[in-house]
Amino acid sequence: MFHKPPTVSSALWEPYQKGACLCTVEFKRTQLSAASSYSVGFKFEHGKLHKGGSILGTIFSASRKPRVEPTLRKRETYPQNVDLPPVLPKQKKKPYPIPFKKIKQVAKKDKKLAEMGIEKPLDPPKNGLLAPDLIPVAYQVLDAWKVLIKGLGQLLYVIPVYGCNECSEVHVSHSGHHMQDCLGPTNSKRRSFHSWIKGSINDILVPIEAYHLYDPFGRRIKHETRFQYDRIPAIVELCIQAGVEIPEYPSRRRTKPIRMIGRKVIDRGGLVEEPQPWRAANPSSLVDLDTHGACERFPPPLPSDIPKIAQETMDAYETVRFGVTKLMKKYTVKACGYCTEVHVGPWGHNAKLCGEFKHQWRDGKHGWQDATVDEVFPPNYVWHVKDPKGPPMKGGALKKFYGKAPAVVEVCLQAGAQIPEKYKPMMRLDIVVPDSEEALLVA
Repeated sequence: MFHKPPTVSSALWEPYQKGACLCTVEFKRTQLSAASSYSVGFKFEHGKLHKGGSILGTIFSASRKPRVEPTLRKRETYPQNVDLPPVLPKQKKKPYPIPFKKIKQVAKKDKKLAEMGIEKPLDPPKNGLLAPDLIPVAYQVLDAWKVLIKGLGQLLYVIPVYGCNECSEVHVSHSGHHMQDCLGPTNSKRRSFHSWIKGSINDILVPIEAYHLYDPFGRRIKHETRFQYDRIPAIVELCIQAGVEIPEYPSRRRTKPIRMIGRKVIDRGGLVEEPQPWRAANPSSLVDLDTHGACERFPPPLPSDIPKIAQETMDAYETVRFGVTKLMKKYTVKACGYCTEVHVGPWGHNAKLCGEFKHQWRDGKHGWQDATVDEVFPPNYVWHVKDPKGPPMKGGALKKFYGKAPAVVEVCLQAGAQIPEKYKPMMRLDIVVPDSEEALLVA
């Protein structure tokens, strides 16, 4: 004879008195110490009644099931080591940043709407209006860009940088490395050794320029009219189109959105002539936006201020990269699939200046596609030097033990800054470089 537990209701206990039954009853206790995050369950299994009133068996068990507590914030983890960035071949077009299948699907959808005579739905800034939430981001990027140029201009007084006279190789150390990987025109005479000369800030911050447009949705730049437009850093042009006001570089601010059916613009608010106040302005006010002559504009830093300047430069670099990534998610930036040309705007320009792979087939026109952050703000990876004052780095079998880092990160690291964790896996800080004889024994 089974007695009803005091915590079980009569409705649940009644089937056990009539015959065989199998059920699970959940009980929750409010006062639990170590097991407060568990739910307690009791399982009753009543055996079948046989002739004579005997019971075959009864099982009473209890189990505790762990309750998963949701984490408030997932901690970002990085791998121990990652591969070095791949070198894209020049005899081939760059891969599309957006899968080509997705590009075809979007084009097919736009074409279907155009055939039905329905306007293409556009949100700011795709319709010519500013995105209000990105205006502060644009100002932060421009201010950090100025701090980055100033910091590198001062750090280059104390951190030596070398560049190859024949190729684009850059090395941050007290002497150039001895790796035989020069791809310059006269590399065969030097057995692929680099011809090192003193580098500049343009070797650290690769200058990527773009045409400044008063109205990005207006007339396209033609090959014959390309000299009527200024060339400014692409990051500065991106900030101007995102809402930054620079009197020397005015930009049209629309109050009514443009209208499109398919690829055709049916209403752009008319064509407005571009004002030209910059020709009468003082050009010295624009010097801080360009890297040209940065080392001559700023004095050498004091030895006690070098770590502080390095950390401010590192923080400015991260701010620029994060801000550019955020702006490019909304504002359209185009890049050539063959060369380094970049255009900030919904469509590329028509200047015939491409001289890379198969440019004769395209009559010098660029092969425009969506740009990536690395094309607008190149990281310019260099070899990470663990001991800048030690012996030069050697190639051959030892090359696979070295790591790389963006040039700005390497300069700031050697100047005493704390770098973010995301750059350390590629730098391979935990790998000990063996001697040249030991490297031959490594599989």
